[in-house]
Amino acid sequence: MSPLFSESVEPAAAEQPLYGPRSYQVMSGNDLGSQLLEISMGPQHPSTHGVFRMDVVLDGEEVVKLKPVFGYLHRNHEQIAEKASYLGSMPYTDRLDYFCSMTNNWAYAHAVEKLAGIEVPERAQYIRILMAELTRLVNHTCLIGFMVNDLGALGTPLIYAFREREKILDIFEAIAGSRMMCNYMRFGGVRVDLTPAMLKSITEVVDRYPYFLDEFETLLTANEILMTRCQGVGVLSKELAINSGITGPMLRASGVDYDIRKVDKYGIYDRFDFRVPLGDHGDVYDRYMVRVLEMRESVKILKQALKQFPQGGDFINPNVKLRNFRPKAGEAYGRIESPKGELGFYLVSTGGTMPYRYHVRAPSFINLTILEDMCIGQKVADVIVILGAVDIVLGEVDR
Repeated sequence: MSPLFSESVEPAAAEQPLYGPRSYQVMSGNDLGSQLLEISMGPQHPSTHGVFRMDVVLDGEEVVKLKPVFGYLHRNHEQIAEKASYLGSMPYTDRLDYFCSMTNNWAYAHAVEKLAGIEVPERAQYIRILMAELTRLVNHTCLIGFMVNDLGALGTPLIYAFREREKILDIFEAIAGSRMMCNYMRFGGVRVDLTPAMLKSITEVVDRYPYFLDEFETLLTANEILMTRCQGVGVLSKELAINSGITGPMLRASGVDYDIRKVDKYGIYDRFDFRVPLGDHGDVYDRYMVRVLEMRESVKILKQALKQFPQGGDFINPNVKLRNFRPKAGEAYGRIESPKGELGFYLVSTGGTMPYRYHVRAPSFINLTILEDMCIGQKVADVIVILGAVDIVLGEVDR
Protein backbone atom coordinates (compact mmCIF):
# COMPACT_ATOMS: atom_id res chain seq x y z
CA MET A 1 0.00 0.00 0.00
CA SER A 2 1.32 3.41 -0.94
CA PRO A 3 1.88 5.81 1.98
CA LEU A 4 0.48 8.62 -0.20
CA PHE A 5 -3.10 7.36 -0.02
CA SER A 6 -5.70 6.10 2.44
CA GLU A 7 -6.68 2.47 3.00
CA SER A 8 -9.25 2.66 0.19
CA VAL A 9 -6.45 3.00 -2.37
CA GLU A 10 -4.95 -0.18 -3.83
CA PRO A 11 -2.18 -0.65 -6.40
CA ALA A 12 -3.63 -0.88 -9.89
CA ALA A 13 -1.41 -3.82 -10.78
CA ALA A 14 0.38 -6.51 -8.80
CA GLU A 15 3.71 -5.81 -10.40
CA GLN A 16 4.84 -2.25 -11.03
CA PRO A 17 8.23 -0.89 -12.02
CA LEU A 18 10.48 0.19 -9.18
CA TYR A 19 11.15 3.52 -10.88
CA GLY A 20 9.07 5.80 -13.08
CA PRO A 21 5.33 6.64 -13.17
CA ARG A 22 3.01 4.47 -11.06
CA SER A 23 -0.78 4.35 -11.35
CA TYR A 24 -3.34 3.78 -8.60
CA GLN A 25 -7.05 3.05 -8.75
CA VAL A 26 -9.57 4.53 -6.33
CA MET A 27 -12.59 2.23 -6.16
CA SER A 28 -16.02 3.71 -5.48
CA GLY A 29 -18.97 1.91 -3.95
CA ASN A 30 -20.18 0.66 -7.31
CA ASP A 31 -16.70 -0.53 -8.32
CA LEU A 32 -16.41 2.23 -10.90
CA GLY A 33 -13.21 4.17 -10.36
CA SER A 34 -10.77 6.60 -11.90
CA GLN A 35 -7.05 6.28 -12.43
CA LEU A 36 -4.62 8.31 -10.34
CA LEU A 37 -1.24 8.80 -11.93
CA GLU A 38 1.88 9.66 -9.96
CA ILE A 39 4.56 11.39 -12.01
CA SER A 40 7.87 13.09 -11.33
CA MET A 41 8.42 16.48 -12.93
CA GLY A 42 12.15 16.99 -12.89
CA PRO A 43 14.86 17.10 -11.75
CA GLN A 44 15.74 17.97 -15.35
CA HIS A 45 12.36 19.40 -16.37
CA PRO A 46 12.93 22.82 -17.99
CA SER A 47 10.04 24.37 -16.05
CA THR A 48 11.60 23.82 -12.64
CA HIS A 49 14.14 26.67 -12.72
CA GLY A 50 17.06 24.62 -11.50
CA VAL A 51 17.74 21.17 -10.11
CA PHE A 52 14.31 20.61 -8.58
CA ARG A 53 11.64 17.92 -8.71
CA MET A 54 7.92 17.78 -8.08
CA ASP A 55 6.15 14.50 -7.29
CA VAL A 56 2.66 15.12 -8.64
CA VAL A 57 -0.40 12.90 -8.28
CA LEU A 58 -3.03 13.49 -10.98
CA ASP A 59 -6.64 12.52 -11.46
CA GLY A 60 -6.81 12.96 -15.19
CA GLU A 61 -5.26 16.40 -15.59
CA GLU A 62 -6.25 17.64 -12.13
CA VAL A 63 -3.63 17.83 -9.37
CA VAL A 64 -4.68 15.98 -6.20
CA LYS A 65 -1.30 15.94 -4.44
CA LEU A 66 2.07 17.62 -4.99
CA LYS A 67 5.32 17.22 -3.11
CA PRO A 68 8.29 19.50 -3.83
CA VAL A 69 11.59 17.62 -3.66
CA PHE A 70 14.77 19.66 -3.35
CA GLY A 71 18.30 19.26 -2.04
CA TYR A 72 20.02 18.38 -5.31
CA LEU A 73 22.04 21.62 -5.18
CA HIS A 74 23.02 21.58 -1.50
CA ARG A 75 26.49 23.14 -1.12
CA ASN A 76 26.90 23.30 2.65
CA HIS A 77 26.83 27.10 2.50
CA GLU A 78 26.18 27.73 6.19
CA GLN A 79 28.75 25.25 7.50
CA ILE A 80 31.39 26.62 5.13
CA ALA A 81 30.70 30.14 6.44
CA GLU A 82 31.26 28.95 10.02
CA LYS A 83 34.79 27.91 9.03
CA ALA A 84 35.62 31.04 7.03
CA SER A 85 36.36 34.63 8.02
CA TYR A 86 33.50 37.10 8.05
CA LEU A 87 34.75 38.82 4.90
CA GLY A 88 35.58 35.48 3.29
CA SER A 89 31.87 34.60 3.21
CA MET A 90 30.88 37.68 1.22
CA PRO A 91 31.51 36.11 -2.22
CA TYR A 92 29.63 32.97 -1.15
CA THR A 93 26.48 35.07 -0.69
CA ASP A 94 26.63 35.84 -4.42
CA ARG A 95 25.87 32.16 -5.07
CA LEU A 96 22.62 32.14 -3.11
CA ASP A 97 20.34 33.97 -5.54
CA TYR A 98 22.68 34.42 -8.47
CA PHE A 99 20.31 36.90 -10.11
CA CYS A 100 20.55 39.17 -7.08
CA SER A 101 24.12 39.12 -5.82
CA MET A 102 24.06 42.82 -4.89
CA THR A 103 21.12 42.41 -2.52
CA ASN A 104 22.60 39.17 -1.14
CA ASN A 105 25.77 41.12 -0.31
CA TRP A 106 23.78 43.89 1.33
CA ALA A 107 21.75 41.57 3.57
CA TYR A 108 24.92 39.89 4.86
CA ALA A 109 26.76 43.20 5.31
CA HIS A 110 23.71 44.59 7.14
CA ALA A 111 23.76 41.67 9.61
CA VAL A 112 27.50 42.03 10.29
CA GLU A 113 27.14 45.80 10.73
CA LYS A 114 24.41 45.25 13.31
CA LEU A 115 26.59 42.68 15.07
CA ALA A 116 29.65 44.93 15.16
CA GLY A 117 27.92 48.31 15.51
CA ILE A 118 29.37 49.70 12.27
CA GLU A 119 28.14 52.99 10.79
CA VAL A 120 27.76 53.30 7.02
CA PRO A 121 28.66 56.66 5.36
CA GLU A 122 25.92 58.51 3.50
CA ARG A 123 27.51 58.13 0.06
CA ALA A 124 27.78 54.37 0.56
CA GLN A 125 24.13 54.24 1.59
CA TYR A 126 23.09 55.87 -1.68
CA ILE A 127 25.29 53.52 -3.70
CA ARG A 128 23.65 50.55 -1.97
CA ILE A 129 20.19 51.87 -2.80
CA LEU A 130 21.15 52.23 -6.47
CA MET A 131 22.57 48.70 -6.66
CA ALA A 132 19.60 47.16 -4.81
CA GLU A 133 16.91 48.78 -6.95
CA LEU A 134 18.75 48.01 -10.19
CA THR A 135 18.87 44.40 -8.95
CA ARG A 136 15.10 44.48 -8.36
CA LEU A 137 14.62 45.59 -11.97
CA VAL A 138 16.82 42.73 -13.19
CA ASN A 139 15.03 40.13 -11.09
CA HIS A 140 11.44 41.14 -11.86
CA THR A 141 12.10 41.71 -15.55
CA CYS A 142 13.66 38.26 -15.96
CA LEU A 143 11.00 36.60 -13.80
CA ILE A 144 8.22 37.87 -16.06
CA GLY A 145 10.15 36.76 -19.14
CA PHE A 146 10.64 33.27 -17.67
CA MET A 147 7.04 33.00 -16.47
CA VAL A 148 5.57 33.93 -19.85
CA ASN A 149 8.01 31.54 -21.47
CA ASP A 150 6.62 28.80 -19.19
CA LEU A 151 3.17 29.67 -20.53
CA GLY A 152 4.36 28.90 -24.05
CA ALA A 153 5.23 32.37 -25.33
CA LEU A 154 8.60 31.30 -26.67
CA GLY A 155 10.93 34.05 -27.75
CA THR A 156 9.77 37.66 -27.75
CA PRO A 157 8.97 38.48 -24.08
CA LEU A 158 12.05 36.69 -22.76
CA ILE A 159 14.31 38.29 -25.35
CA TYR A 160 12.90 41.75 -24.50
CA ALA A 161 13.56 41.03 -20.81
CA PHE A 162 17.13 39.90 -21.41
CA ARG A 163 17.81 42.89 -23.64
CA GLU A 164 17.11 45.22 -20.70
CA ARG A 165 18.87 42.94 -18.23
CA GLU A 166 22.08 43.13 -20.24
CA LYS A 167 22.20 46.92 -19.90
CA ILE A 168 22.11 46.68 -16.10
CA LEU A 169 24.62 43.84 -16.02
CA ASP A 170 26.97 46.02 -18.06
CA ILE A 171 26.74 48.59 -15.26
CA PHE A 172 27.46 45.93 -12.62
CA GLU A 173 30.47 44.75 -14.60
CA ALA A 174 31.84 48.29 -14.87
CA ILE A 175 31.38 48.89 -11.14
CA ALA A 176 32.20 45.52 -9.55
CA GLY A 177 34.20 43.76 -12.27
CA SER A 178 31.61 40.98 -12.63
CA ARG A 179 28.19 40.79 -14.22
CA MET A 180 26.57 38.33 -11.80
CA MET A 181 28.90 37.36 -8.91
CA CYS A 182 29.59 40.94 -7.89
CA ASN A 183 31.18 40.60 -4.41
CA TYR A 184 30.68 44.36 -4.10
CA MET A 185 29.45 45.21 -0.61
CA ARG A 186 31.82 45.56 2.34
CA PHE A 187 31.19 46.02 6.05
CA GLY A 188 30.74 49.76 6.42
CA GLY A 189 30.21 50.53 2.74
CA VAL A 190 31.10 49.24 -0.71
CA ARG A 191 34.29 48.04 -2.36
CA VAL A 192 34.56 50.64 -5.16
CA ASP A 193 33.24 54.19 -5.45
CA LEU A 194 31.05 55.31 -8.35
CA THR A 195 32.62 57.58 -10.96
CA PRO A 196 30.70 60.30 -12.86
CA ALA A 197 30.72 58.03 -15.93
CA MET A 198 29.12 55.20 -13.94
CA LEU A 199 26.44 57.53 -12.60
CA LYS A 200 25.75 58.73 -16.13
CA SER A 201 25.29 55.13 -17.33
CA ILE A 202 22.89 54.41 -14.48
CA THR A 203 20.91 57.58 -15.28
CA GLU A 204 20.58 56.59 -18.93
CA VAL A 205 19.25 53.12 -18.05
CA VAL A 206 16.83 54.49 -15.43
CA ASP A 207 15.48 57.16 -17.81
CA ARG A 208 14.88 54.53 -20.50
CA TYR A 209 13.21 51.92 -18.25
CA PRO A 210 9.67 53.38 -18.11
CA TYR A 211 9.50 53.20 -21.92
CA PHE A 212 10.55 49.57 -21.81
CA LEU A 213 7.91 48.82 -19.15
CA ASP A 214 5.27 50.48 -21.32
CA GLU A 215 6.38 48.29 -24.23
CA PHE A 216 6.38 45.18 -22.03
CA GLU A 217 2.89 45.88 -20.68
CA THR A 218 1.51 46.60 -24.15
CA LEU A 219 2.74 43.16 -25.15
CA LEU A 220 1.54 41.27 -22.07
CA THR A 221 -0.81 42.86 -19.55
CA ALA A 222 -4.04 42.80 -21.59
CA ASN A 223 -3.05 39.72 -23.57
CA GLU A 224 -6.06 37.39 -23.68
CA ILE A 225 -4.02 34.22 -23.31
CA LEU A 226 -2.04 35.59 -20.36
CA MET A 227 -5.22 36.65 -18.56
CA THR A 228 -7.00 33.36 -19.24
CA ARG A 229 -4.06 31.27 -18.04
CA CYS A 230 -3.24 33.41 -14.97
CA GLN A 231 -6.45 34.88 -13.56
CA GLY A 232 -7.97 32.67 -10.89
CA VAL A 233 -5.02 30.25 -11.07
CA GLY A 234 -2.85 29.37 -8.08
CA VAL A 235 -4.79 31.49 -5.59
CA LEU A 236 -3.01 32.11 -2.27
CA SER A 237 -5.24 33.50 0.47
CA LYS A 238 -4.11 36.33 2.70
CA GLU A 239 -4.46 34.13 5.80
CA LEU A 240 -2.39 31.25 4.43
CA ALA A 241 0.30 33.63 3.16
CA ILE A 242 0.68 35.21 6.60
CA ASN A 243 0.56 31.92 8.51
CA SER A 244 3.15 30.33 6.20
CA GLY A 245 5.69 33.15 6.57
CA ILE A 246 5.47 34.15 2.90
CA THR A 247 7.16 37.47 2.09
CA GLY A 248 7.92 39.75 -0.82
CA PRO A 249 5.80 40.09 -3.97
CA MET A 250 4.09 36.76 -3.20
CA LEU A 251 2.72 38.17 0.06
CA ARG A 252 1.79 41.55 -1.36
CA ALA A 253 -0.02 39.92 -4.31
CA SER A 254 -2.33 38.36 -1.70
CA GLY A 255 -3.17 41.84 -0.40
CA VAL A 256 -0.86 42.07 2.63
CA ASP A 257 0.77 45.49 2.98
CA TYR A 258 4.20 44.45 4.21
CA ASP A 259 7.49 45.68 2.75
CA ILE A 260 10.64 45.67 4.89
CA ARG A 261 11.82 48.84 3.17
CA LYS A 262 8.80 50.55 4.76
CA VAL A 263 8.69 48.55 8.02
CA ASP A 264 12.38 48.63 9.03
CA LYS A 265 13.45 51.64 6.95
CA TYR A 266 16.92 50.09 6.73
CA GLY A 267 19.62 52.00 4.90
CA ILE A 268 18.08 55.33 3.94
CA TYR A 269 14.78 54.10 2.46
CA ASP A 270 12.89 56.55 4.68
CA ARG A 271 14.19 59.37 2.45
CA PHE A 272 12.35 58.16 -0.65
CA ASP A 273 8.75 58.47 -1.73
CA PHE A 274 7.42 55.19 -3.11
CA ARG A 275 4.28 53.08 -2.84
CA VAL A 276 3.80 49.38 -2.05
CA PRO A 277 1.67 47.70 -4.78
CA LEU A 278 -0.91 45.16 -3.54
CA GLY A 279 -3.02 42.52 -5.26
CA ASP A 280 -6.71 41.80 -4.74
CA HIS A 281 -7.03 38.12 -5.60
CA GLY A 282 -3.70 36.46 -4.80
CA ASP A 283 -3.54 34.62 -8.11
CA VAL A 284 -0.77 34.32 -10.70
CA TYR A 285 -1.99 37.42 -12.54
CA ASP A 286 -1.74 39.51 -9.36
CA ARG A 287 1.82 38.26 -8.87
CA TYR A 288 2.63 39.39 -12.38
CA MET A 289 1.05 42.83 -11.90
CA VAL A 290 2.64 43.43 -8.48
CA ARG A 291 6.07 42.87 -9.96
CA VAL A 292 5.37 45.21 -12.89
CA LEU A 293 4.22 47.93 -10.50
CA GLU A 294 7.18 47.32 -8.18
CA MET A 295 9.52 47.95 -11.09
CA ARG A 296 7.85 51.30 -11.70
CA GLU A 297 8.31 52.17 -8.02
CA SER A 298 11.96 51.10 -8.21
CA VAL A 299 12.45 53.53 -11.08
CA LYS A 300 10.98 56.28 -8.88
CA ILE A 301 13.41 55.40 -6.06
CA LEU A 302 16.36 55.33 -8.46
CA LYS A 303 15.50 58.74 -9.89
CA GLN A 304 15.24 60.24 -6.41
CA ALA A 305 18.53 58.61 -5.32
CA LEU A 306 20.36 59.92 -8.39
CA LYS A 307 18.98 63.40 -7.79
CA GLN A 308 20.00 63.38 -4.12
CA PHE A 309 23.33 61.58 -4.65
CA PRO A 310 26.08 63.22 -2.51
CA GLN A 311 28.87 64.95 -4.38
CA GLY A 312 31.51 63.86 -1.90
CA GLY A 313 32.08 61.70 1.15
CA ASP A 314 33.43 58.25 1.93
CA PHE A 315 32.22 55.16 0.08
CA ILE A 316 33.31 52.99 3.05
CA ASN A 317 33.79 53.64 6.75
CA PRO A 318 37.56 54.32 7.09
CA ASN A 319 37.57 53.09 10.69
CA VAL A 320 36.58 49.53 9.79
CA LYS A 321 39.58 47.22 9.56
CA LEU A 322 38.53 44.31 7.37
CA ARG A 323 41.73 42.37 7.89
CA ASN A 324 41.52 40.13 10.96
CA PHE A 325 37.98 41.42 11.51
CA ARG A 326 36.66 40.45 14.97
CA PRO A 327 33.17 41.65 15.95
CA LYS A 328 32.32 41.66 19.62
CA ALA A 329 30.64 38.61 21.15
CA GLY A 330 26.89 38.60 20.63
CA GLU A 331 24.20 37.81 18.08
CA ALA A 332 22.37 39.75 15.38
CA TYR A 333 19.77 39.23 12.69
CA GLY A 334 19.90 41.53 9.68
CA ARG A 335 17.21 41.46 7.02
CA ILE A 336 16.36 43.35 3.85
CA GLU A 337 13.58 43.36 1.25
CA SER A 338 15.29 41.37 -1.48
CA PRO A 339 13.48 41.06 -4.84
CA LYS A 340 12.06 37.69 -3.75
CA GLY A 341 11.14 38.60 -0.18
CA GLU A 342 12.73 38.75 3.26
CA LEU A 343 16.40 37.77 3.02
CA GLY A 344 17.97 37.59 6.46
CA PHE A 345 21.22 36.47 8.04
CA TYR A 346 21.45 35.33 11.65
CA LEU A 347 24.96 35.54 13.11
CA VAL A 348 26.43 34.55 16.47
CA SER A 349 29.89 35.80 17.38
CA THR A 350 32.17 34.61 20.16
CA GLY A 351 34.65 37.40 19.48
CA GLY A 352 36.74 35.40 16.99
CA THR A 353 37.49 35.84 13.31
CA MET A 354 34.79 33.33 12.26
CA PRO A 355 31.09 33.28 13.17
CA TYR A 356 30.05 30.63 15.69
CA ARG A 357 26.65 30.40 13.97
CA TYR A 358 25.66 31.54 10.48
CA HIS A 359 22.15 30.97 9.18
CA VAL A 360 20.35 32.24 6.08
CA ARG A 361 16.63 32.97 6.01
CA ALA A 362 16.09 32.46 2.27
CA PRO A 363 12.82 33.74 0.74
CA SER A 364 12.86 31.26 -2.16
CA PHE A 365 12.83 28.35 0.28
CA ILE A 366 10.05 29.72 2.49
CA ASN A 367 7.89 30.82 -0.45
CA LEU A 368 8.17 27.35 -2.00
CA THR A 369 6.57 25.64 1.00
CA ILE A 370 3.02 26.54 -0.05
CA LEU A 371 3.38 25.28 -3.63
CA GLU A 372 1.07 22.30 -3.03
CA ASP A 373 -1.65 24.50 -1.51
CA MET A 374 -1.69 26.65 -4.66
CA CYS A 375 -1.68 23.67 -7.04
CA ILE A 376 -4.36 21.37 -5.56
CA GLY A 377 -7.36 21.31 -7.89
CA GLN A 378 -5.47 22.99 -10.74
CA LYS A 379 -4.59 21.43 -14.08
CA VAL A 380 -1.15 19.93 -14.54
CA ALA A 381 -0.33 22.60 -17.15
CA ASP A 382 -1.09 25.27 -14.54
CA VAL A 383 1.52 23.84 -12.14
CA ILE A 384 4.26 25.13 -14.40
CA VAL A 385 3.13 28.75 -14.37
CA ILE A 386 2.25 28.64 -10.64
CA LEU A 387 5.81 27.55 -9.89
CA GLY A 388 7.16 30.18 -12.28
CA ALA A 389 5.24 32.95 -10.50
CA VAL A 390 6.68 31.95 -7.10
CA ASP A 391 10.10 33.04 -8.41
CA ILE A 392 12.60 30.61 -6.92
CA VAL A 393 16.31 30.17 -7.46
CA LEU A 394 17.60 26.79 -6.35
CA GLY A 395 20.91 28.20 -5.14
CA GLU A 396 18.89 29.94 -2.44
CA VAL A 397 16.49 27.05 -1.79
CA ASP A 398 19.15 24.39 -1.22
CA ARG A 399 22.12 26.50 -0.09
